[in-house]
Amino acid sequence: MVTFKTVSRYVLAVLFIGAGVLHFIAPTMFVRIVPPYLPAPYLLVYLSGAAELAGGLGLLLPATRRLAAWGLVALLVAVFPANVYMLQSHGAGMPDPLWALWLRLPLQAVLIAWAWWHTRP
Repeated sequence: MVTFKTVSRYVLAVLFIGAGVLHFIAPTMFVRIVPPYLPAPYLLVYLSGAAELAGGLGLLLPATRRLAAWGLVALLVAVFPANVYMLQSHGAGMPDPLWALWLRLPLQAVLIAWAWWHTRP
């Protein structure tokens, strides 16, 4: 029987796998939102993309589900400054409307809670 939590885990995995792939396909888009006080923006984008891929793929494997979910929680906390910077710089050169930039902040909390839910047995 497929449970709601199983479907949720697969949706979350696809979301992170897709986002991770985008970090490698279009890194410049992500580099723009790396706060300027952080070094090596391309390296950070590639590392965060790899972490998203690993977390998303890890959610699909029973042996790594909980660890992957904890990793995604940590990743989402770590990249939160990029969302704040994006708001402070009015999109960091991206065409997002201001309301969408504000919406990203609580959305990050929702994603953290969603990943955290999957740390639970």
